Amino acid sequence: MADTLLKVKGLKVAYGGIQAVKGVDMEVREGELVTLIGSNGAGKTTTMKAITGTLAPQDGDIEYLGRSIQGQGPWDLVKQGLAMVPEGRGVFTRMTITENLQMGAYLRSDDAAIADDMEKMFHTFPRLRERKDQLAGTMSGGEQQMLAMARALMSRPRVLLLDEPSMGLSPIMVDKIFEVVKDVYSQGMTVVLVEQNASRALAMADRGYVMDSGLITMNGPGQELLADPKVRAAYLGE
Repeated sequence: MADTLLKVKGLKVAYGGIQAVKGVDMEVREGELVTLIGSNGAGKTTTMKAITGTLAPQDGDIEYLGRSIQGQGPWDLVKQGLAMVPEGRGVFTRMTITENLQMGAYLRSDDAAIADDMEKMFHTFPRLRERKDQLAGTMSGGEQQMLAMARALMSRPRVLLLDEPSMGLSPIMVDKIFEVVKDVYSQGMTVVLVEQNASRALAMADRGYVMDSGLITMNGPGQELLADPKVRAAYLGE
């Protein structure tokens, strides 16, 4: 069995008196694609923010590579190989596409490899190459999502965390985003995917966790959850 890269133990997070996450346990092994599904307000994004150091947990622990990463900020975690594409994309709107990609490699000093990776991103996302000198803020939502993913990949992460990457995108863009997720996963990247499109996420995931009202209510292999009548009724509209 592959090594556990990321382990969340008894995680609790509160927002202004509201208990958003009530004691979550989950783990991610090397080379897996793990998805976290659930309805709006279930606590999925809050969990991701706690893992990546943008929200301080009330209780519990988060371990990465066997060590607690509590209290470390997002930049510290990027250095260690944890990169997140946040909900809402978070691109640098007043920078060009090229400058955004360079920011993704900010902590690296291997110039030749950075140039190679930039070329890879332009190959994966041809639209970014076409518009490489354009300001990111003038791009469509789908193009910004591509850029946010490419920027995260420029850090050469060991674990890529994606928070609702298909939200608000056209069907063609959704297809492209899922194609890229599948591609990076097939190359050995460990991926944690929070996704509203539960059927597509579970269909490609090794394992899935179902979250409801701040708790994990079910977990198991992606295909098993996809076939589960309760999951289908609650999240797949069947």
